[in-house]
Amino acid sequence: EGDDEHESKQKLLQRYFMQEWKLVESLLDDIGAARRVPDLSAVHRIRSIMDKYQEQGQLVEPYLGSIVPPLMEIIRFRAMEFGAASDQILEVIKPICIIIYSLVTVCGCKSVIKFFPHQVSDLELAVSLLITCHGMSVGTSLRQESTGEMESKCILLLWLSILVLIPFDISSVDTSIGCGQDSGRDEPPPLVMSILEFCKDYLSNAGPMRKISGVLLARLLIRPDMAEAFESFIDWTHQILSSMEYNVVDHFRMLGVVEALAAVFKIGSPSILMNVVPDIWKGISVLMNSVAAAHSSLLRKYLIKLIQRIGITCLPHNTPLWHYVARNKRFGENNVGSTEQDFSQLSYSGDWNPSNLSKDVLCLEEEEDMDVPEIIEDVIELLLKGLRDTDTVVRWSAAKGVGRVTSRLSYSLADEVLSSVLELFSPGEGDGSWHGGCLALAELARRGLLLPTSFPKVVPVIIKALHYDVRRGPHSVGSHVRDAAAYVCWAFGRAYYYRDMENVLSQLAPHLLTVACYDREVNCRRAAAAAFQENVGRQGNFPHGIDIVNIADYFALSSRVNSYLHVAVSIAQYDGYLHQFVDEVMQSKICHWDRGLRELAATALASLLKFQPEYFSDEILESLSSSTLSTDLCMRYGATLAIGEVVLALHEKNFALSTDQQRVVAGIVPAIEKARLYRGKGGEIMRFAVSRFIECISRAEVTLSEEIAGNLLETLDENLKNPNLQIQNAAVEAYKHFVRAYIGLIGSTFTKDIVSRHMEQLTDSKVAARRGSALAIGVLPYEFLANGWKPVLTKLCNSCQIEDNPYERDAESRVNAVRGLVSVCETLSVSKESSEEDGLELYHFIRDDVMYSLFKALDDYSTDNRGDVGSWVREAAMNGLEICTYILCKKKTSKENDSCCSLYDVDLACEVVSLLAKQAVEKMDKLRESAARILLRILYNKSIFVPNIPERENLEAMIPNKDDLKWGVAANSFPCFVRLLQLSCYSKYVVSGLVISIGGLQDFLRKASLKSLLDYLQNSETDNFRSINLSADLLWVLEKYRKCDRVIVPTLKVTYLHLPHPIYLSASSQGSAF
Repeated sequence: EGDDEHESKQKLLQRYFMQEWKLVESLLDDIGAARRVPDLSAVHRIRSIMDKYQEQGQLVEPYLGSIVPPLMEIIRFRAMEFGAASDQILEVIKPICIIIYSLVTVCGCKSVIKFFPHQVSDLELAVSLLITCHGMSVGTSLRQESTGEMESKCILLLWLSILVLIPFDISSVDTSIGCGQDSGRDEPPPLVMSILEFCKDYLSNAGPMRKISGVLLARLLIRPDMAEAFESFIDWTHQILSSMEYNVVDHFRMLGVVEALAAVFKIGSPSILMNVVPDIWKGISVLMNSVAAAHSSLLRKYLIKLIQRIGITCLPHNTPLWHYVARNKRFGENNVGSTEQDFSQLSYSGDWNPSNLSKDVLCLEEEEDMDVPEIIEDVIELLLKGLRDTDTVVRWSAAKGVGRVTSRLSYSLADEVLSSVLELFSPGEGDGSWHGGCLALAELARRGLLLPTSFPKVVPVIIKALHYDVRRGPHSVGSHVRDAAAYVCWAFGRAYYYRDMENVLSQLAPHLLTVACYDREVNCRRAAAAAFQENVGRQGNFPHGIDIVNIADYFALSSRVNSYLHVAVSIAQYDGYLHQFVDEVMQSKICHWDRGLRELAATALASLLKFQPEYFSDEILESLSSSTLSTDLCMRYGATLAIGEVVLALHEKNFALSTDQQRVVAGIVPAIEKARLYRGKGGEIMRFAVSRFIECISRAEVTLSEEIAGNLLETLDENLKNPNLQIQNAAVEAYKHFVRAYIGLIGSTFTKDIVSRHMEQLTDSKVAARRGSALAIGVLPYEFLANGWKPVLTKLCNSCQIEDNPYERDAESRVNAVRGLVSVCETLSVSKESSEEDGLELYHFIRDDVMYSLFKALDDYSTDNRGDVGSWVREAAMNGLEICTYILCKKKTSKENDSCCSLYDVDLACEVVSLLAKQAVEKMDKLRESAARILLRILYNKSIFVPNIPERENLEAMIPNKDDLKWGVAANSFPCFVRLLQLSCYSKYVVSGLVISIGGLQDFLRKASLKSLLDYLQNSETDNFRSINLSADLLWVLEKYRKCDRVIVPTLKVTYLHLPHPIYLSASSQGSAF
């Protein structure tokens, strides 16, 4: 049965825990068979496997019993075989200690040392090994290149920390005393002196040996037979603490001494430690206010840890009866509303039993008579000071100290401590105090030291901390405070009986969900959701609790946009949350310092409107309207955006605004202009908000007067000329909806003025004016373009070309001109299909002039200090070619006559495919991806068939229609498109793009494109024919681009590099022109 149980355990471990166990087991078997590490690579393999489990150490713990004892047995056996002082033993134990130390880093010291041998005879052996290792110098501090010196010392120190706990007098184990080396009864045995010397030396170390030495010293010195050694060590530490010297070595020694003292006070007996408290306290009091402590957060952390343990030592160990004890409830008690109450435990849980009231009072009176040493007041004062520290690790240690010390105090003293903690939440305190106070409250709650009777003064503080956010210049602080406040709520859910938390949870739940949905930081959102989930799971019958927990889960809250627009909306449908969410967005989020958050908050506010449209139209609109002229830039920006989004959402819900409300909304932009809020700091930001606001009211069709409509149009014209790209794009989008919604107010005369004004600005000397006008023309409706479309298209075609004046050249203007040109063609083509004669003229213009302009735009390779800015124009032109191709093809399919059939003829189709193929083999990944995708859509379009494409079947065979293929990757695109060299109608353009990639500066791209070309030339029985065609195409490229160094130089470079290749030599021997 035992063997079967062992086998089943092994199968279970192999299946559910460490996947690499078989490999590790085989390596360990080899080490055990050789009684040493035969190959150092085995050590590195085991260590690399263990490093994978750094964050999941519990998966390795079941295997420690199979790993650690055999390795430690090898160390013992070899030490006794070679002798502890032998140099050979070092070569054996160092690689083994590296393996064991890797387990320590993954599973922790406490889990590993349980499997160390602890025979009495091993004590001298371990000390001897440490003496031998102590003389080694650490070869390197790099973890990847460790040679085992540091790991050996750490493992031997850990081993000694177990061995010094032997239940015999160490002097009876020390064989040197029997050999006549005893120096006197008042001095510790030589074995102990050796350990003390080593540990004192290691306390100055900056590595893990410092901490392990402190633990070893603590376990050694608290032994009953170590009184003299303990006194000597305390005198030595007092000298170190009193020293005022401050350098690197002394700093690490100070850290080690304080850490060692903390370990001593953790496990030492109060009867022994009370005698040394006064001397140590003097040194600590001075050190806490020293320069060394001010410069080292780690030293302050260790001092706080030592201070709290001194306080615990000075207080009686008995647990006071006033502590809150959570009752053990039966399954389902908090769900079915059971009336049965269990008063078997004395508890301040809010439900006092009258029969036990006199007993409770007597218990409290007895506790009030406890003697509290004077030092406790100083301890608590220093702990409260630690709660205000600037470093989180110090505040966290201080919070734990407050909880531990308070657990030993009487009720009245504990209440005073609570009052002192609550003072940390005063408005004058910094964010560190608020964070430390939250941590302290959580510790008090977890330990049953925060009674339900204190909830009325604690809960309001926690609610404030959940929303703590203080502006500091261009950012804010407070995320750590909100996270800690959520931790307090989490601790409440675990610590208290559900009847005591009934009222508290109803207060905290809306605020927790507000933070979970609307906090800026993802860790705060998830912490608040976890606290809510903990309270729902433990406190039971909470309305819609399970549903909300399922909505606001860990992954749903990872995205801020999803939290604002989906999670919050889903929760707002339940009673009690809508108004809380709206207040949070109105008061904190639309005026947030983060601009992106303000914009998201405006959209989030509108998304909540569907639950109570009347509330938003009556109260929210009025509140937002008054905030649009706020002196705070963030507030007026957010309010302007929010009111536009709310008006649009009301319109989408078919909720009509009253005349007065529409008048208020229509007067917002004139009021902003009257207040001159476009000027000075924040004026540019307000222009964006106003543009978005105009777009929203245009889509909502808010009633405007002719005067206000003219003012809004002027505002948009100014924003179109703004050099800021975001403002310009927002103005274009607003312009698109505004002219469509209020075309009746504009008038026909003003319509002509709009078109003519934008056409004039296409040649303006100001770059921003040209950019905005091109986009504005593109969004004009058909009514503006119907009568004079030819001059408009001609002007846009001219604007697509590179400017003659070098000082006026602007790539963005040409990009916008291409986009505007294509947009106008789309608008006109959709509306002119009913008019055949006028429509044919338009389509001929698109075929002859527009397509020609796009072809020329594809040859835009202009550069500036930003790089190849012409690529933006080429990308826009490729998208335009696709759209215009569909326009011409749709006209052909709608009217079956000869004139229409010639709209998209063979020559035009060949030119389009050739230019797209050229872009698909050039050097920019983004353009290759875009060109290939467009060509695939043209070839394989199912809704609009593109006719007259030469060699269509071959093209479809060479370029597969695979959606998952990444054409921007050179290894994917070049092998396919190089095959187009077989098709004479496309080969010249493919070569003209291919030479740019082969002769370019990018090594990876050059190798990939060259390999594809050579594979194409070699993998055929007609190599000579292909090489001759390639030679002719290269000559064509040299002739066509003879004045263009951008193409000539890489073409000559390609020719020079690969002319000696046999392919070219064979072509030359046959008399080719090349």
